[in-house]
Amino acid sequence: MTSTPLAADRDPLAEPMQRVPARWTFAFSLATVGVFVGWYGPLQILLARQAETVSPGHKEAVLGLVAGVGAAFSLVANPLWGALSDRTTSRYGRRIPWVLGGATAGAVSLLLLGSATSIATMIVGWCLVQVALNAPFAALSAAIPDQVPVADRGAGGAWFGVAQTVGVMAGTGLATLAGGVLAGYLACAVVVLAGCLPYVLLRRDRVLAPDRRPAFDLRTFLRGFWLSPRAYPDFAWAWATRFLINLGNAIALLYLFFFLKYAVRLPDPETGVFLLTALNALTLLATVTLGGYWSDRIGKRRVFVCWAGVLMSVAAFLLAGWQTWPGAVLAAVVLGIGFGTYTSVDFALVTQVLPAAADRAKDLGVINVANTLPQVLAPVVAAPLVAGAGAWLASLAGADRVTTGYAALYLVSGLVGLLGAVLVYRIKSVA
Repeated sequence: MTSTPLAADRDPLAEPMQRVPARWTFAFSLATVGVFVGWYGPLQILLARQAETVSPGHKEAVLGLVAGVGAAFSLVANPLWGALSDRTTSRYGRRIPWVLGGATAGAVSLLLLGSATSIATMIVGWCLVQVALNAPFAALSAAIPDQVPVADRGAGGAWFGVAQTVGVMAGTGLATLAGGVLAGYLACAVVVLAGCLPYVLLRRDRVLAPDRRPAFDLRTFLRGFWLSPRAYPDFAWAWATRFLINLGNAIALLYLFFFLKYAVRLPDPETGVFLLTALNALTLLATVTLGGYWSDRIGKRRVFVCWAGVLMSVAAFLLAGWQTWPGAVLAAVVLGIGFGTYTSVDFALVTQVLPAAADRAKDLGVINVANTLPQVLAPVVAAPLVAGAGAWLASLAGADRVTTGYAALYLVSGLVGLLGAVLVYRIKSVA
């Protein structure tokens, strides 16, 4: 069933009061699934395979370089696309053009990345994918505060989290089962493009009239990306909490493929990554909706974010101290429980500390820097821990360098995430 755009004379900046229909939630979730398939098929499997082919002796460094440079581009693209979507006056709405355009460009970029045969072309391809897919992600993130009432934000964040998890699992599955690197990229590209179409065709979006758009001034536009921690302390603490928890998670996940292959010595690490991702997704799906709806019911956010962060740190500590397949399985379950709750409730919390309704997508883009900046920093932190700290600790303890390197990696991951979990209580305007 096709809807019409939300009326142009309705205030696009007002807080939404009516619940969204189920068909919107479904289409929104499907579009989000597509974006995350496009990201995590490469991140979980395909980029690692390409790195091994391009430079077998330096695969960890190549993967870290490609992921880090791509994340740097993502760091800029997300708030930029968000700010531009805030100013969009299309008759189809502020967000829909960016969902369709970004998904189309993302699908083409994935095909280009799939044909990469050198480190340079891998970097260029992955940067294009990151820049393109951040357009629909920024627009979809802003669609929740645009259209979902505050009292339902936990549930809205839950569906957002479910869709992301399904996307991660589907992307990993497609990359594993497609039958080759190029076939994996082709499958991911098709899902990215197909996933956004129901959302676009539904045409439910808030329309900004041209006379409501402020005049463009480059200096003011650029200055808008800086939100003073002194003026908006709760926004700043929400950013810091998300940054630390995501940094811990990024450090843990970056080398999962190599951890299973060289520390756990799993004969088939690709299948191992897929099974852990699926197991993590199943436990996450069980808690993401429960956490979101429960948070809405009792009207509290911080306690859920804190304990979710603690559980995620416990998962990292398990990988540090128990480097076996059963240990990895248990860690995946614990991480799924924690990350599920965190995904839904933290998003709801963030939407309640946004400074201005007119800049929702831009401000969420600034918040999303706390998701992407850890991807830039994770290789910088992780590579020295696995190589340098591993060799140093091995010389002290007479242990295996690989074992001690990954122990140091996951210990640091857990401590960073734990700090982020505690800092959520610095936020004062949200219960």
